[in-house]
Amino acid sequence: MPDVRLLEAFPTPSATPFVIEHVSDEFTSVCPKTGHPDFGEVVLRYQPAPAGTPAGERGCVELKSLKLYYQSFRNEGIFYEAVTNRIRDDLAGMLKPAWLQIITKWRGRGGIRSVIRADHGPVPAHYLGV
Repeated sequence: MPDVRLLEAFPTPSATPFVIEHVSDEFTSVCPKTGHPDFGEVVLRYQPAPAGTPAGERGCVELKSLKLYYQSFRNEGIFYEAVTNRIRDDLAGMLKPAWLQIITKWRGRGGIRSVIRADHGPVPAHYLGV
């Protein structure tokens, strides 16, 4: 079962707004219908809350914890759409960012490739094209 408790954050290092983008191209989960593995890429893009926000509530995701969190999906039977929304909800809940965007890009199966996007907050317009 995906485990949000694996995620850790650290305080935002700047009061000036900036955007973070992390790309994981080795994401795996399991199709709940067929039991076959699903392989994809996860793009996490967000603007952290500014420095000075109350400690313990907001910040930047620590990368090792993000990797372990993503790996917790490895044996999970879950649809693409549910994966994308779950990651969005877990990270937005922990980080409390100004905005956050998750894009999952799934490798083809049966001639169909899928791209799922889930946003939290007012994502700038130039990030809305997939």
